[in-house]
Amino acid sequence: MIEYLIGILIGILFGIITGLTPGVHINLVSVMLLSISSILLEWTSPLIIAVIIISMGVTHTFLDSIPSVFLGAPDPDMVMAVLPGHKLLFEGKGWDAVRLTVIGSLLCLIFAIVLMPLFAFIFPIIYSIIKPILGWLLIIIVFIMLFKDSNKKWAVLVFIFSGILGLIVLRSEISQPLFPLLSGMFGVSALLLSLSNSVKVPLQKVEETIDVSGRDFLAIIGGAISGSFVALFPGLGAAQAAALSTIVFKIKEYAYLILVGGINTVNFVIALVSVYTIEKARNGAIAVVMEIISVIDITRLVLFAAITLIVGGVATILALKIAKIFAKIVGKINYMYISLFIIGFITFLSLILSGWIGLIVLVISTAVGVIPQLSGCCRSNAMGCLLLPVIVFYLL
Repeated sequence: MIEYLIGILIGILFGIITGLTPGVHINLVSVMLLSISSILLEWTSPLIIAVIIISMGVTHTFLDSIPSVFLGAPDPDMVMAVLPGHKLLFEGKGWDAVRLTVIGSLLCLIFAIVLMPLFAFIFPIIYSIIKPILGWLLIIIVFIMLFKDSNKKWAVLVFIFSGILGLIVLRSEISQPLFPLLSGMFGVSALLLSLSNSVKVPLQKVEETIDVSGRDFLAIIGGAISGSFVALFPGLGAAQAAALSTIVFKIKEYAYLILVGGINTVNFVIALVSVYTIEKARNGAIAVVMEIISVIDITRLVLFAAITLIVGGVATILALKIAKIFAKIVGKINYMYISLFIIGFITFLSLILSGWIGLIVLVISTAVGVIPQLSGCCRSNAMGCLLLPVIVFYLL
C-alpha cells in the first residue's frame, strides 16, 4: 500500500510541473519514463510506474487551465478555454475561470467513474457499429460545426487553411508537430492580438462565491458523456468535443469552462476503459502505460479508477490554491511583458522540440489563428488541423 501512495505522490508532483509549464505535456514525460523504465524496474514494479503516469495525467488535467487562463499559453487539450478564460481574466475574474474548469474536472470525473460499468458494456457495441463509417461520421461533425457558425464563409476558410496545414505538418518528419501547430493557432495568435490592443490585466477578484445557474450544470452531463465518447473517435480530442457539446447542449459562458475542464479530465480517465474494452489507447500517456503493464484487466481497471478519484480530490485543492496565487500576482505584472515572455518561451520550445521547421510551422499556424479572431468566426474551426488529416486517413 505504501508503494501505491508514493507512486501517487510522485505522479501528482510530475502533474504539477507539466500542468503549470507551457509546452511540457504528459505524453512527453510519459515517454521519458518509458525510456528509463528498465532502470526504474530495478526499484519498483510496472504497476507502480503505471500509477505514477495515471496520477500525473489526472493532476495535469486539473492544473493546465491555470497557464491557459492567466498566461494565454494553452495546453493542446485546453485550447478552447483560452478565449472565454481570457474574457473573465480581463474582467478581473481569472480565478473564477480556473475554478469553473476545476469544478468541471472534479464533478465530471465523479460522474464518469459512476458510469464506467455502462461504458465498459456499450463501448464494444458502439465501436463495432461506427468503425466502418468513422470517416463519414467525422465529415458530418465538421458540417454541423461549420453550419452552426455565424460567419460561415470565414469558418469554411479557416477550416480549409488549418486542415491543409495540418495535413502537411502531420505527414512531415517534424518531431512533436502538435506543439508549434496548436501553440501558434491558439496561443501566440491570441497573445499577439492582446499586444496590439495594449491590454492591461486588472486586479483580480478572489471571492469565495461564484454565480452559476442550475442550467450551467448541464455541462457536467455534457462533459462526462462527450469526454467519454471521444475515446471512440480517433482525431477527436477535448477541444473538438467541447465545440460539439456547445451545439448539442446549448452551453455558453460559465458553463463552457465547466464543460472544457470536465472533458479534459474525463477524456484521459475513460481512455482506460477504451483500452480495457476495445484495446485502443486514444491517449499517449495511456499508450505508454500499456507498453509497461501490457494488459488492463478488471482488477486493474477498478484500482486505476480508485486512484483517479483520490488524485482528483488532491488536485482540486492544489489547483485552487495555486490559481489563487496566480490571481494575486498577475494583475501586478505588466501583461505586455508576460505576453512577450510566453511568446518567446513558446518560440524557444518550438525550436528545441521541432527544430527550425517548427519555427516555420509556428509562424504559419499563428497567421491562421489570427483569422477567426479578426473575422468573428468560431476558433474551433481551426481544429481542422487535426480533423481533416484524420478524415483523409479514414477515407483514402
